[in-house]
Amino acid sequence: MLKKGIALLIAFLLLLCGVRMTEAAALEERPAAARSIPDTLGVETKAKAALVMDAASGRVLFAKNANTRLPMASTTKILSALLALEQDGIDEWFTVDTAAIHVEGSSMGLREGDQATLRALAYGMLLPSGNDAAGAAAVRIAGSKERFAAMMNERAAEIGMEDSHFVTPSGLDDPEHYSSAYDMALLAREALENPLFAEICAKPSAKIQYGNPPYDRWLQNHNRLLKSYPGTVGVKTGFTDSAGRCLVSCADREGVRLIVVTLSCPDDWNEHKKLYDRYFGLLRPEEVGGLVPEVEIPVTGGERDAVAAVFDEPGPVALMDGERVDVAVTAAPFLYAPVRRGQVVGSVKFSCDGQPLAEAALTAARDVDAEETKPSLWSRLFGWLGRGGDD
Repeated sequence: MLKKGIALLIAFLLLLCGVRMTEAAALEERPAAARSIPDTLGVETKAKAALVMDAASGRVLFAKNANTRLPMASTTKILSALLALEQDGIDEWFTVDTAAIHVEGSSMGLREGDQATLRALAYGMLLPSGNDAAGAAAVRIAGSKERFAAMMNERAAEIGMEDSHFVTPSGLDDPEHYSSAYDMALLAREALENPLFAEICAKPSAKIQYGNPPYDRWLQNHNRLLKSYPGTVGVKTGFTDSAGRCLVSCADREGVRLIVVTLSCPDDWNEHKKLYDRYFGLLRPEEVGGLVPEVEIPVTGGERDAVAAVFDEPGPVALMDGERVDVAVTAAPFLYAPVRRGQVVGSVKFSCDGQPLAEAALTAARDVDAEETKPSLWSRLFGWLGRGGDD
């Protein structure tokens, strides 16, 4: 049994020749936000900072000053609206705080004594970019804008936004309120995973209720790309004198979804269109599951000597011509019986140029029960004597 297990282990290692196999600890990477992302050469943009990200994988396709900390104006409301939509009771009516809605800049039109819901305020933040909506939501959720800012920073840390710090729910200028193009792409990617957020930010306009008493209102989205660039599904505009024009957008085309961020860009609408046209033209979706070799793991003490490992194939990944996908398989060197079908026994990670593309768990393809142990000669002899020698 031991010799057979060793032989299977050697065959397993030979089978994975050309595929990197490392222990799980060795595959642990620093968070992507801890990297200093180099600028992309040969592509110009008028933005002070910009980034193009593949939304499915988080892979960075284009970067300019991606980690530079800059004011981001009302794109801040991506996080404020996400937090609002993550609360319980988003359709409960309440009276908006008077002080919270008395704020400069863009507005959804809240007045003293108005009744609203967190859902309505999320619409007010994402479509007309209401600073009053952000303030009212902050006080409703946390009791004050300061405590809400603490929640924002905690949520940003969970997302991996290492070059960001939030002071206001609306994005009005403050020296300690900043983010980076990379962090804002991370935030958009996270927010778009929330189905309600994704639904709201994709609407060119929407009819919602609020007021005293509440009545129907139409809100218009400031994001012109929703009407001018096919496939656009969000996300948020922003502007202050200090931040300049800021824009976080997302668009789909032929199975590829891209997120584009520009900070301090005087011609943001056209810059986003230009970057979309370039990278949608270069990318194509490809299946990568077929790159993984068959994997069998030796089983000790089982009714079978080994068990096959399988995985759920990830969706297509976006690749450019000539790009190579690296596959890293991490699997247990052996398993102890019993093994149960679906038991996690390792992982498969796909990457390109060191950036992750997809990941899947390796699981046992079938049950392997423990082998029945035959009694030894001595135990059989003593058992026979204990029965008085009768057969």
